Amino acid sequence: MNTTVLEHAMLDVRPGQEQAFEAAFAKAQNIISAMRGYLSHRLEHCLEHPNRYLLLVEWTDLEAHTVGFRGSQEYLEWKALLHHFYDPFPTVLHFRTVYTSAEVPHDAIDE
Repeated sequence: MNTTVLEHAMLDVRPGQEQAFEAAFAKAQNIISAMRGYLSHRLEHCLEHPNRYLLLVEWTDLEAHTVGFRGSQEYLEWKALLHHFYDPFPTVLHFRTVYTSAEVPHDAIDE
């Protein structure tokens, strides 16, 4: 069973600031990827809303994000790089995997 945690943050960037946000995120991703408990991340750009992004970060456990990262000195640098781009400030949610496509038996697909 997968016990990792997926952080989900819908990021609404101030219109016209998309390129600056992406440049700042290019720097900020080096901060988060060096944190204890970090596994991976993806930043997705919305096709329908050009100022909207989806950030997905996989952590070993919830505390790696909520206590380890958010309580760190590095988080202050992350905030300085990124938080001024958001309007409104994003809600961050955490998820655990219930099923993945890798868990579907091949013979069940045709049924």
